Amino acid sequence: MDHTNRFNGKADTYSKFRPSYPDELITNLITDYNLNERSHIADIGSGTGILTKKLVDFNLKVIAVEPNADMRRIAESQLKDNKLFTSINGTAENTTLNSNIVDFITVAQAFHWFDLQSFKKECQRILKPMGKVMIISNSRVTDSKIMKDIISIYTKYSPDFIGFSNGLDDSPETYEEFFFEKEYKFTSYDYPLIYNKQSFIGRHLSASYAPKREDKEYPMFIEELSYIFEKYHNSGFITLPNVTKTRCGLV
Repeated sequence: MDHTNRFNGKADTYSKFRPSYPDELITNLITDYNLNERSHIADIGSGTGILTKKLVDFNLKVIAVEPNADMRRIAESQLKDNKLFTSINGTAENTTLNSNIVDFITVAQAFHWFDLQSFKKECQRILKPMGKVMIISNSRVTDSKIMKDIISIYTKYSPDFIGFSNGLDDSPETYEEFFFEKEYKFTSYDYPLIYNKQSFIGRHLSASYAPKREDKEYPMFIEELSYIFEKYHNSGFITLPNVTKTRCGLV
């Protein structure tokens, strides 16, 4: 199934309100995998460039591969003057990159959209020998009371909602199938997310399955999100429990 257009009309909201990733994750990535300014990283499904920007800020050379024109446009507008940044119109399954040119591949908040067998073959094609893939996700702590309330709203107003990250996040068999001989390194970072009312609502509108402004469910969706914010906020801010998870290995 082609998911290229799932975020049409949401790119600006996505760019403004989606969270970034911990600095510690990037410093560990550089240290653990011997990356430096000469390394070539392909950030696949790079979206609006949230992780890409983080990587180039740490002086890493990044090829951002993204098929959605709206998402790619935002990344290019923000990073076009950075010599470490290259933007490519390509998919996870067909990056259009030459073979054996990439030292490392990152995938942030996008793995669940890919055809995993085709993506695995593409990784094997574009990676240099012993190059690795790191899958990164901001993972909500769903057993908290506030997250249960948010899930109930998505379930009510979003017919396509089947769980965050399409229910894939903690599916070990998927990662075991993807990585070579089922071996990968798992790391997690406690990374709570703090929002004011505008960013709280914006974050939840940025989901692919959230109602759009033209949808009849949109006003009630906003109203119920506002109610949750008022219920849980402290001095105008709300904290959502979140863990950033990485899985890295050969493919």
